[in-house]
Amino acid sequence: MRELFLMRHAKSSWDDPTLSDFDRPLNARGKEDAPLMGKYLKKLGIKPDLIISSPAKRAKKTAKIVAEELGYDTDAIDYKDGIYEASPQSLLYLVCQLPDDAKRVMIVGHNPGITELANVLGDITIDNIPTAGVAGIAFDTQRWGQACRMKGHTVLFEYPKKLKNGELH
Repeated sequence: MRELFLMRHAKSSWDDPTLSDFDRPLNARGKEDAPLMGKYLKKLGIKPDLIISSPAKRAKKTAKIVAEELGYDTDAIDYKDGIYEASPQSLLYLVCQLPDDAKRVMIVGHNPGITELANVLGDITIDNIPTAGVAGIAFDTQRWGQACRMKGHTVLFEYPKKLKNGELH
């Protein structure tokens, strides 16, 4: 069994128009939502064997906050340039290359790629993974090279607004 958790970075700030998109930090809501989702994932018993993130500032910060909440070594987060502005095809290729010794993997990235990948691999249609949202997909296989070529079962689709509205259990 393989489990893939696709997380969109938390809400970013547009306060400084001189910053490039890549360098935008989290805003106040993002700094609140990232640990909220990390705590929720921990409550579910989710601890990734590997966390891979876009190196964009808002994605890096989201990955670090969530990793801390999950008890994952933040120094072990793997930052991959290709996740920033990645197409779903590029992200799918990344999934195909995941190491088989990592059974549970989290990828922290950006829309539209993250949502589109969740729809390619999962068995439900997700219109949009909101900021700090997570889609979890389970695959009945022992190899990522097989998981990336099959439909998995979407086992989780949660985001901060649902948690704040008391819709999560």
